Amino acid sequence: AAPRSWTIRTLVKVGRDVEGPARAYLAGIPGVDASALVPVSEPNNRVTLLYRDAAERTEVLTGGVPGWSAAELADAADACDALLVNFVSGHEATLEACRVLRAHFDGPIHADLHSLFLGTAPDGTRVPRPLVDLGGWLACFDSVQLNEVEASLAGARRPETTDFAARALASGPEVCAVTLGASGVVWAARHGGGPRGWLGRAAEVGRIATGSVTIGAPRTGDPTGCGDVWGAAFFSRLLAGDDVAGAAERATRLAARNVTHRGADGLFDILNREVTP
Repeated sequence: AAPRSWTIRTLVKVGRDVEGPARAYLAGIPGVDASALVPVSEPNNRVTLLYRDAAERTEVLTGGVPGWSAAELADAADACDALLVNFVSGHEATLEACRVLRAHFDGPIHADLHSLFLGTAPDGTRVPRPLVDLGGWLACFDSVQLNEVEASLAGARRPETTDFAARALASGPEVCAVTLGASGVVWAARHGGGPRGWLGRAAEVGRIATGSVTIGAPRTGDPTGCGDVWGAAFFSRLLAGDDVAGAAERATRLAARNVTHRGADGLFDILNREVTP
């Protein structure tokens, strides 16, 4: 989804127990710069997935990779033109650190809020929960995504998901997308000709545009990682100049392709094939 001339700089902390495999994996993806990978002494985060059915699963988290401080985030961001913040564990950064980052960084920031909506029980089981101060989190980012379960924890109910996405814009982001699994995605966007000027075609000035993308016949496979693929592709295409509808359509097609491939090994090659509807 990203233009070939771009460099994707991975700002990630990993346990020393997986540093070698992590560097080797990133080195196998064209255009990725792993020089900002930070090894830590704590054991790497690991997640065990317990499947209830093809789409529903329970996560059990172990490991102890620490989050990024506000100073670390600000320093790392200085080398970047745009940032994608992916809350994989939910412990990557505090709200205060993200507020400092927002004040420091002038470029666009997209965030996948996923694991911020998961608490951790003593045995590591991830437990869905509402996100305290959702508006404060939304204000830190220009573009945000969450899934249908997370939107429901924030008060959205079908068929009001699109209205929820539109209401979320009042907290500050220019785009809010809610992924709906096999049903696709809905989104809302407002004109982005503000101080960062990165999103100029979403809607008329002062107006909110909404839309949706469906994926046709659901594909069988494993949905793990689809939100990660969707967010990376969506943000890349927005930065490359696509309008929100076009970026969402491209991202949804790539996320649907991810369903057919289990795990991360070889995923780049799967996604890099010519994308067809």
